[in-house]
Amino acid sequence: MKNIDSLGYVFTDLHLLQQALTHSSFVYENDSSMIDSNERLEFLGDAVLELLTSDFLYVNYPKLSEGELSKARANMVCEPSLAEHARKLDLGKYIILGRGEAAGGGTNKDSILADAMEAVIGAIYLDGGLEVARKFVNSLYTETGLNFQPIADPKSTLQEEIQKSSRDPIVYTVIDEKGPAHQKEFTVTVAHDGKILGKGIGKSKKDAERQAAEIALKSYGK
Repeated sequence: MKNIDSLGYVFTDLHLLQQALTHSSFVYENDSSMIDSNERLEFLGDAVLELLTSDFLYVNYPKLSEGELSKARANMVCEPSLAEHARKLDLGKYIILGRGEAAGGGTNKDSILADAMEAVIGAIYLDGGLEVARKFVNSLYTETGLNFQPIADPKSTLQEEIQKSSRDPIVYTVIDEKGPAHQKEFTVTVAHDGKILGKGIGKSKKDAERQAAEIALKSYGK
């Protein structure tokens, strides 16, 4: 694994970059305890991205209200937005996939690209620290500009609708998980005040949550 010029960052530990770009399907097909997938780095990168995006908006948009900040952040870190950034960085051609996922066009799937984007951010944070990660994240937004137009984000929309009349939290729960590591299928419910509003199925928890929110929006308030 070599450094990727389009990232604009030179890794000291190239193993971190390789891990960030290794999809679980590759690990599953090779059945090796010596290979790590990008799932743990994705988990870390998701948290780092949310912090740095919040900071970016807070510093650069002092006139936005809390609600506007939340909506802007949701638009910036949603799966389609992250996948778009990954495509602009040509990240897809570096992602290491299993044969089945590669044959199915995995390098151009929003879910895989978005997850790799988060994993790369997590890897940059571990390799270079928070300020280096901040510089990388900020460059994504300053180079491409911000789009405050609503992006299809059913989870945020559902949250906004419910918060009009209630401050009780929305709860997403995985009720079923099946399939091998590279072909997982998750079933998720979304509930509010003890009532299940919708159920979704997807190849990732995020996809299942989005579908559950979409279904909940169709029936909410009826």
